[in-house]
Order: sequence, then structure tokens, then C-alpha cells
Amino acid sequence: MSADNGFRADWAQKDFYAELGVKKDATADEIKKAYRKLARAHHPDSNPGDTGKHDKFKRVAEAYDVVGDPEKRKKYDEMRSLYGSGGFRGGFPGGQGGGGGFDLNDLLRDRAAGGAGGGFGDMFGDLFGGFGGRSRAGRSRPQKGADVESSATIKFTDALEGVTISLRLTSDAACPGCSGTGGKPGTKPHICAECEGNGFVVASVGGAFTMNEPCPACGGRQLVYDEPCPTCQGSGRGTSARTISARIPAGVKDGQRIRLRGKGAPGEHGGPAGDLFVTVKVTPHRIFGRKGDNLTIEVPISFDEAALGAEIKIPTIDGAPVTLRVPAGTPNGRTFRVRGKGARRADGTVGDLLATVTVHVPAVLDAAARQAVEAYREATADKPLRAGLFERTP
Repeated sequence: MSADNGFRADWAQKDFYAELGVKKDATADEIKKAYRKLARAHHPDSNPGDTGKHDKFKRVAEAYDVVGDPEKRKKYDEMRSLYGSGGFRGGFPGGQGGGGGFDLNDLLRDRAAGGAGGGFGDMFGDLFGGFGGRSRAGRSRPQKGADVESSATIKFTDALEGVTISLRLTSDAACPGCSGTGGKPGTKPHICAECEGNGFVVASVGGAFTMNEPCPACGGRQLVYDEPCPTCQGSGRGTSARTISARIPAGVKDGQRIRLRGKGAPGEHGGPAGDLFVTVKVTPHRIFGRKGDNLTIEVPISFDEAALGAEIKIPTIDGAPVTLRVPAGTPNGRTFRVRGKGARRADGTVGDLLATVTVHVPAVLDAAARQAVEAYREATADKPLRAGLFERTP
């Protein structure tokens, strides 16, 4: 949950303790433990496509953002206590024609005017904040930078061994001309007359129910400039281009998406940087293929090697050949396993090399070879291979 969207009156009707599965008097450690357990179980990364768990994750995060903070929790408890006693709900009775309640319009107007009453107007502002992450005093809240998507193409061997690459990134950032203020450099701002420097205005959403919205004049900045920045036309936003070094871990697969924390767009007002997501593309190898954590290779052998058996040399990805023993009578397509010559796994262990033999049939025979093959044909003439195809089944 974020307070950047302003006051949400519906939170008074939500039981954040029940959402986390804890009692109202639960300790901070109990609340944190319950949140972590629920967050792990319902995190979108662990439950792709499960919208029910995604929604639960959002509700849990919203609940923990309030009751996991001591100050917010105190004010939330006060607000819930008032709501439970009938102090305000639904149409907020008492604003017109008596009753025991109060008018939320009066509270928000008092807050917008900077009243010193220190009542629930201040409580809601402290608990839920103003639009754009700004408080009444005009302080800007730290905001995490945006996540950035990129892709990189690496060699087959680099995917197995790991490699450090350079990436050119372009992301959203504060305008370099005005440093994010939106005003022309050298000019001074003044307090927005529309919202009187609060950054929000009070708007009715039906009946006596009101909400605060971003000020349309200043966009929630609280200050306005008579002359907008010529670079960003007053938006305060621009683009940032930079080159970073990123480490691709050993064993990465083609199409795998790597998350690099803190390598995304810079944060604002002291907030942390976002994350960088890199989709890795691996170029094919001339000889080797890959199947999970194992490497594959096709090895041609001659008819006599398959029939009589042989010991042959085959290459490995690290360049050192190994000897493969082919037993007599090896059929075409048989796969042999050479242990420890595959791809490196995340835990440091190494997969295997799977060598599949293919019996080579020469396209052209010289006289000596033809004579030998014809002799073999005569020797095996009484053992036709296809005799079983003509046997009738009962």
C-alpha cells in the first residue's frame, strides 16, 4: 500500500489485523512474522497467473504498511475506534441538522486551510499523506525509481561461465534542465493559489462524502512557476541515458530473465533505485547444444566402430578431449553420458555431457570398400532383417 494516493476513507472500514490473521494487541514481531509468511505464500512471482493470490498479496501489503508502522498503527487504531463507536460512517451524520457525528467536509477544509486544530484532519494527513507523497509542510517523500527492462545477447560459452557485460540504459528521470521542479531555471516559484500550497483539493464524490485529489493547477507539487521549463514544458520529467556493468551469472539459459536489484532508474528525493530486468539471449554453438544443465553433442561413428566396438576421442566445452568407449553392437542414436562436463548450476555443481552417436553411411565406396561390403552382404544373406515384417499376427 502506498500513501501517495491520498486519504482513502474506506480504510476506516477495513480490519487490517484480520487481514494479517493477528489480534489487535499483537506485538510488532508477531505482525511482521504474519506478514512475511503471507507475503511469501501469495507473492505474484511465486504464483504466476493466480489473480486471487495476487489480490491477497496486495491486501496484506496494504495492511502491513499501516499496522506495521508504530505511528500509523496508533492513528489507525484511533480512527477505527471512532468508526466503531459510530462517530463517522456512510453519510457522516451530524454535518447537517444535528446528530452526534461530524462533517468530514469541515475536517478536510480545516486541514486544507492549515488550521491549527490538530484534530482528525491532521490525523488523516499524517496517516494517509497527500497526493504525490507531499505533507502539509511541503516535504517530498522518498520514492523508489522505476524498474527497467533490457535484453542482452551473449555467447554460448559466456552463458556457461558467466560474464560481465555493459548495457546502455534509457529511463525516466527528473528533467536535467530544471532538476524536476518544472520551472524555468533562474525563476522563483510561488505557492499555488488553487490549493493554497497543500498540493490537493477537496472534491465531493456524492452526498457528504468527500475525497482529496491532486491539485489540477500544480499537479500536487504545491508550488507553481509563471514560466515553465523550456526543456520539459513544465512536466519536470525527462530521460536519463547511462551505461552500467551487469554481471550475468554462470549457467544462465537462453530466454532467462535476470533481476539485478538497484540497477534500474534512480529514486527520487533519496529513494532507492528500481531494479533492472535483463532478458538473456544465447547464441547457438557450432558443436554443442544444451538440455537443462546438461550439454549435448552428436558424434559420428563408422559402421565398423558400431559393429565391432571402439574407443574414440570426443571434445568437451573446456577444450580437453575425453575418451568414449563404444561397445560392440552399438545402435545408431544411442546416447552416452560423460559426467561433470556439462553446464554449471547455481549451487556450483556441474551437469553432464550427453553424447549421441550417429552411424555414418559413406556416399561413395572405393573398389576395396565395395568388395568388403559385398562380402559382408553374402555372409549375412541368410539373416534377412525384414523377415519379421511379413509374419502374420494371430
